[in-house]
Amino acid sequence: MPKILDIITNPNPKLRIKSKEIDINSIKSKDFINFCVDMEKTMIEKDGVGLAAPQVNNNSRIIIVNSKDGIMCMINPEIKKKSLLKEWDEEGCLSVPNVFGKVKRHKSIKCTYLNKEGNRNNLNAKGLLARVVQHEIDHLDGILFIDKAKNIEKLNNY
Repeated sequence: MPKILDIITNPNPKLRIKSKEIDINSIKSKDFINFCVDMEKTMIEKDGVGLAAPQVNNNSRIIIVNSKDGIMCMINPEIKKKSLLKEWDEEGCLSVPNVFGKVKRHKSIKCTYLNKEGNRNNLNAKGLLARVVQHEIDHLDGILFIDKAKNIEKLNNY
């Protein structure tokens, strides 16, 4: 049964560590598959549009992204091409709760990744999906959106 994982928050230093690539042989393990399912459940329960393994205290290159086609588990994602055009938009993050800011990101990207079966896939993403993938891959490199944001606002809890 899937479980909800604890999300670590800034300033936890583990959020600043570059994640390690996943060995293709470990992808088929029951523990690995269960971890991916737990990440998916956690992202949904916490109302996120994406989640990276470092956010749940796992130093692996795994991201979960909620797209219009469903939830994708992207293992060892790598951006291969970025549009020249960029745009500013508001971002938030489960690891930086109640904080929002404007971040400039590429409007479209092309990336490769492994799926849960270990097959290589290509993704051409634009708009919100491109933004989410870039945000989550930043997590894998120890970068938080607040490192790139302007007009940062902290919401008061009522």
